[in-house]
Amino acid sequence: MSSPLDAFDDIRPAVDRLDLLTAPVAAALRAWHGPVPVEQVLHVDTDPAHADTAVLVETYGGRLLEQSANCVVVAGKRAGEVTLAACLVLAHTRADVNGAVRRHLGARKASFAPRETAIGATGMEFGGITPIGLPAGWPLLVDAAVADTPYVLIGSGSRRGKLIVPGKALAELPGATVLEGLGTAA
Repeated sequence: MSSPLDAFDDIRPAVDRLDLLTAPVAAALRAWHGPVPVEQVLHVDTDPAHADTAVLVETYGGRLLEQSANCVVVAGKRAGEVTLAACLVLAHTRADVNGAVRRHLGARKASFAPRETAIGATGMEFGGITPIGLPAGWPLLVDAAVADTPYVLIGSGSRRGKLIVPGKALAELPGATVLEGLGTAA
C-alpha cells in the first residue's frame, strides 16, 4: 500500500523545519506530547502554488487524493453564541457541517467560518490550515477514516509545505474527537 511518503523526495521531521512553519504550528510541535513521537510528524517543502488539493494531486499524483485530509474551520451558532471548531476529513470527502458537526457542537446552525475569521483566529494561511497548532480550547472533529489512515498529508499552517502525520496522532491532538461519518461523499 502506498503512502504520501512515496510522492516526495525531500521529507524531513517537521521539528527540523520550524522556520518554514507558522508560529502556532511551530509552537505546537515544540510542545508536542503523546504516544506518537514528534519526529514522526514530517514536513515536505512544496510550492505555495500547489497548496490546493486539486493542484497538489495533479502535480504529485492522483493517489494523494485518498491520502490527504483537509482541515476546515466551522462556526456553530446557538442563542447568539458562536463556537469555532475545526474539522478534518479526507480530501475526497466533505465535512457534514449541517449534520454531524452541528449536532456535535449542539448548535442550531453551523456553517464554514468566513475566510477572515478562519485565518485571524488560527494564525494560519488560508489553504494551509492544519489541526496542529489550533487555538486552545477549540473542538477538533476528526473523521474516523482520517484516524485510521497510516499516514495523512495535511496543511502545514501556510500554503508552502505540507505535513505528513500518522492518522492516529491526529486523533490524539488537543481537543480531538473522532467521529464516524464526519466526512461524506463529495
